[in-house]
Amino acid sequence: MLVISTRQFRSNQRQYLGRAMKGEDIILKSRTEGSFKIVPITEDDTLMSKAQLDAIIEQGLQDIKNGKGKEYTLTVERNIRTSGNRNRETAQVET
Repeated sequence: MLVISTRQFRSNQRQYLGRAMKGEDIILKSRTEGSFKIVPITEDDTLMSKAQLDAIIEQGLQDIKNGKGKEYTLTVERNIRTSGNRNRETAQVET
């Protein structure tokens, strides 16, 4: 973990953002505003308010109640190691 001041960050933003992108923990310390962790946003992160997320969930629940649901097929595969041999197991789950 690397702890830096706001002044250091302003002087070397590209360097610190690059290090954070590679997975290093970067803590930005401000005398007046506290501390902040610099973390890259991934596609798994959600950039919406709780109210927006709640509205999307509520709309989905209404769609299901109104018969507008979708059917999906999920295929699960895993490798099993037994006695030095690898076996492949596949299961299909329908929702």
